Amino acid sequence: MKAFLLAAGLGKRLRPLTDSRPKCLVPVTGRPLLDHWLSLCRRHGIDEVLINLHHHADQVREYINARTDRTPRIQLFPEERLLGSGGTLAANRDFVRQEKEFLVLYADNLTNADLDALIRFHRTHDGLVTVGLFHTAVPQQCGIVELDRAGKIRSFEEKPDRPRSNLANAGVMVMDAGVFSFFPGTREFDLGHHLLPRLAGRMYGKVIEEYLQDIGTLEKYLGALRDWRGLEQSRAGNGSSQEVTGESS
Repeated sequence: MKAFLLAAGLGKRLRPLTDSRPKCLVPVTGRPLLDHWLSLCRRHGIDEVLINLHHHADQVREYINARTDRTPRIQLFPEERLLGSGGTLAANRDFVRQEKEFLVLYADNLTNADLDALIRFHRTHDGLVTVGLFHTAVPQQCGIVELDRAGKIRSFEEKPDRPRSNLANAGVMVMDAGVFSFFPGTREFDLGHHLLPRLAGRMYGKVIEEYLQDIGTLEKYLGALRDWRGLEQSRAGNGSSQEVTGESS
């Protein structure tokens, strides 16, 4: 299985950390955030990952080239001008041309989400997309969904003024190849603003039970570091030799 790992953001809200490095390389317990994501992918059998580049792209290239673990395989896609989350997928349709389904992952989150569980859920439902969800205290800042009793997404609205729920897009999605038929005919577009609202009634949502935190601001980043240290210490105390990343709760 393949995954898009979207990592080209400027990280403006995380300054000054991102003045001199890309957001995907900020450290989390001694390892770059991107390393946690690649470990998560490896543990869940993701064979190949496409990572888009923009802000401090050379640093990401250097990190990838220096990796000793070659699993998953990495394909880099530099964007001289940011294409948006949807534009990156559209420009790299050939990357998943032979795939029935693929993952889309937002690299500005820290998570140990059970990707296998999300994939299994997707395969037992008839949606074009399965959106990993979490409960948010600030729905005005997120992509918000309404679910019916079967878990089908009735509506999706990005950063609504009047949210209809507190269930938010976690930036962890499984998509069928058929989703490309619904892409707008523009080179640059955003999944949350321009695609997912059009797929209401064709998507399902599944709440991620494991840890997930957006690290887009300094406050959230520092909170995530505390949380992650606690998770690692808890696992070490339980005598497990496995990493936190990629493990289910």
